[in-house]
Amino acid sequence: MQHIQSIASKPTASKSFFSRYLDMKRERMAHSWQLAKRNKTCYLFLAPYAILFFTFFILPIGTSIFYSFTYYNILEPARFIGLQNYVNLILQDEVFLTAIKNTFVIAVITGPVGYILSFLFAWFINELPKWLRAVAVVIFYAPSIAGSAFTVFSILFRGDAYGWFNSILMEFGIIEAPRLWLTDPNYMMTILIIVILWMSMGTGFLSFVAGFQGIDRSMYEAGYVDGVRNRWQELYHITLPSMKPMLLFGAVMSITTAFNVCDVPRALCGYPSTDYAARTVVTHLFDYGFSRFEMGYASAIATLLFLVMILCKKAIAGLLGRVGT
Repeated sequence: MQHIQSIASKPTASKSFFSRYLDMKRERMAHSWQLAKRNKTCYLFLAPYAILFFTFFILPIGTSIFYSFTYYNILEPARFIGLQNYVNLILQDEVFLTAIKNTFVIAVITGPVGYILSFLFAWFINELPKWLRAVAVVIFYAPSIAGSAFTVFSILFRGDAYGWFNSILMEFGIIEAPRLWLTDPNYMMTILIIVILWMSMGTGFLSFVAGFQGIDRSMYEAGYVDGVRNRWQELYHITLPSMKPMLLFGAVMSITTAFNVCDVPRALCGYPSTDYAARTVVTHLFDYGFSRFEMGYASAIATLLFLVMILCKKAIAGLLGRVGT
């Protein structure tokens, strides 16, 4: 009899617990609403940024994910087709697989190498006098914003005897005939990687320069008192832990630059490139989105690229979290 009564009392107890949980949630929501009403002026100041962030970041991402499950060519209403775009992209699109391979080759080489070079150059520049430091920052940062850089590299690697690189190699007898550096699949990726590395001194480089300037000098004095004996120990135990936000920002910018390569291949190697040897994921997206107007398919490409970039960002954030620990 007691056993039956205990069983009968269990639903009442669980219901009572659930009711208490709902009451706690209501109290928290009411308290949050009171805080929001009390601090409504602060939310008004945040509103412009929140509106812009939602309009130009959240809304485009959500729209792209939605259209990735549809067939949409701009002229006709979007038609839901489920995962068909992703199936075609991964299993049937051979050019996309070539683009993935090229993009990861570029990202694996230019991403880490460009990131390390940006940090090292910023570290060296930080030791220069103030006026010389300003000149050096402009010199290293200029290639990333100079639109004329494509013209310079086009002339440098021109495929006839008037190209600077061909002319120099023929002058020294290294080659007998001009090489088609920008149209031959055997050379295109190498040239692209060199150019992208040269142009990689961008926003991440500036963040490193600013990070070095923001480190408290007294930390180095305290470090030498605690046993730091050389510049490498100083770099690992003081500089890197003090620059974690800049390091993470530079890593994010490096990932974005490495995976979003599009303008350089199109400007130097043509569009489309020979045998798609310089095809990247963003170039493929540009082709389907702005040349063929298959927006659903292009949205699927953009969604996959977005997910890969998020995963890489999480991995790098985890690695940087261990720096200096």
